Amino acid sequence: MNILGRLTLIGLMTFALGACGSSSSSGSGGSSAPAGEGGGHPLVGAAAPPFATDSLNGQGKISIKGMEGKVVIVDFWATWCEPCKKSFPKLQELNVKYKASGLEIVAISEDDEKTGIQDFGSNYGAKFPIGWDDKKEIAGKWQPKSMPSSFVVDRKGVVRFAHLGYHDGDEVELEKQIKTLL
Repeated sequence: MNILGRLTLIGLMTFALGACGSSSSSGSGGSSAPAGEGGGHPLVGAAAPPFATDSLNGQGKISIKGMEGKVVIVDFWATWCEPCKKSFPKLQELNVKYKASGLEIVAISEDDEKTGIQDFGSNYGAKFPIGWDDKKEIAGKWQPKSMPSSFVVDRKGVVRFAHLGYHDGDEVELEKQIKTLL
């Protein structure tokens, strides 16, 4: 491989790692930093932006308004994202464990094309609703900074925590946060 090819490959790898691999959380409780401190997300402490889209896995219409009174995880992801392959089974474990207590999980794909989204969810065990942000309008309001990005919304519709990226073990902090809101 010539030098230009190597530099291109290094640049692509650096971009992919930066887009998928970062991890931070922010929130109004626990050990997380409030918005505006330590890399907090601007949505933390604000009302969850409205959205509505169709589920691609047979669960009807997905909307944040339809989940009022529940604790909601809104997860932005993509089929090309390697950490998303690890986070989906962990989200499903949380779904099974806390759904009866009032947790809802929705996953919004940021893929450019619809192809493969439903298969990804099935392959990685997602029983929660999966939608597709085909025009990137939902992401425009929620501002996910990396893939995946998970936002925890309280029963009153306020974003309380933001998790940017995913690493093994991040689900432990996510579970602690969910439990404080249920």
